[in-house]
Amino acid sequence: MRLRALTRRIARERRRGKRVVFTNGCFDILHAGHIGYLEKTRSFGDFLVVGLNSDTSVRSLKGPGRPLNDQSSRARVLAGLAAVDAVTIFNEETPEDLIRAVRPDLLIKGGDWRVADIVGADFVRGYGGRVKTVPFVKGYSTTATIKKIFR
Repeated sequence: MRLRALTRRIARERRRGKRVVFTNGCFDILHAGHIGYLEKTRSFGDFLVVGLNSDTSVRSLKGPGRPLNDQSSRARVLAGLAAVDAVTIFNEETPEDLIRAVRPDLLIKGGDWRVADIVGADFVRGYGGRVKTVPFVKGYSTTATIKKIFR
């Protein structure tokens, strides 16, 4: 979903009293750990927005062999999940600008992040929003899956 359409949709959802939750990530090879994480994240609010790293962004973070799935495919798979209400792709290295546009009620990242290190946390807390981490589901990792495939 393009940013302009997303911000209009968020405004409609807020008028209906919905709490907006935001998370972001690469979501290259979707696995049960991702599903559990997204379901838990969605449980903290009413409307879950997922910021998806673009192909360029993923390459800068993960290296030249990634992503394995292109951004359009990754966005389509995420958008098909019951827990996800909207997906938007961002090209920057961090989702800071996207977080500022979305102004989520809750900003959530995986348990490998310290709240103090979450991009956008200070901004969200500055207007009264909350920032949380959600533990990962043990035994699941995109990197581990890729290693299994190519061994």
